[in-house]
Amino acid sequence: MDRLRPRHREAFSGFTNAEIEKLEMLLEKSGEETCSKEFCRKIAISFNRSAGRAGKPLIKWMEVQSWFEKRQQEQHKVTFAPDSGKNESEIPANCPIDKTNGNSQMPKAGQKISDLTELEFEAKSSKDGAWYDVDNFLGHRFLDSGEAEVLVRFVGFGAEEDEWINVKKGIRQRSVPLESSECDKVKVGDLVLCFQERRDQAIYYDAHVIGIQRRMHDIRGCRCLFSIRYNHDNTEEKVRLRRLCWTSM
Repeated sequence: MDRLRPRHREAFSGFTNAEIEKLEMLLEKSGEETCSKEFCRKIAISFNRSAGRAGKPLIKWMEVQSWFEKRQQEQHKVTFAPDSGKNESEIPANCPIDKTNGNSQMPKAGQKISDLTELEFEAKSSKDGAWYDVDNFLGHRFLDSGEAEVLVRFVGFGAEEDEWINVKKGIRQRSVPLESSECDKVKVGDLVLCFQERRDQAIYYDAHVIGIQRRMHDIRGCRCLFSIRYNHDNTEEKVRLRRLCWTSM
């Protein structure tokens, strides 16, 4: 398996009127939970897969989160008007930005999120320990241990490459490519999905950031160097930001 994922995206240019209406509805229904990383990621995926965004730049989950934060701050300003005796600066942050790989709060069990389409997933192949995009889940089964497995068809591969994958250990939401504007959010110790380029293969592996050399950005974007250690074999490498993705773990 050596499929490459597209990594370059156009700059975001704003939400459509229909998307804003949906965001307003979700804000009213779900309140503070709208600012969690997982909640915003689901909404971004939903918008990006909708017919109304065809031909438009993709939305990142941080842009959804930023929209919710701004709207909630505006609501607080109205609530704490000057004649209420409260100072705006004393209002606590309603929804601080999640740390990139922190434990973001998921929607509560049973909570309904209206009209969200299917999420995109990636699966970890037992053949090489690398992560690949999931095309379809073809079936499921339970082992004697009680653990669940799903039969996965990978994007770009035929039935001969189908695998049974442990749901808990080898299935997650599709990782999101990092952009230059997100450089300062990457910290030492973060789990990332790294694009590993070798003479005989070019695939994605989990890795941890073990060092960062910050450099001035230029017209080409981020010029920083990130030292990473691959989880599958403990080898180390220095890479540019364009080879890194946020994972949902």
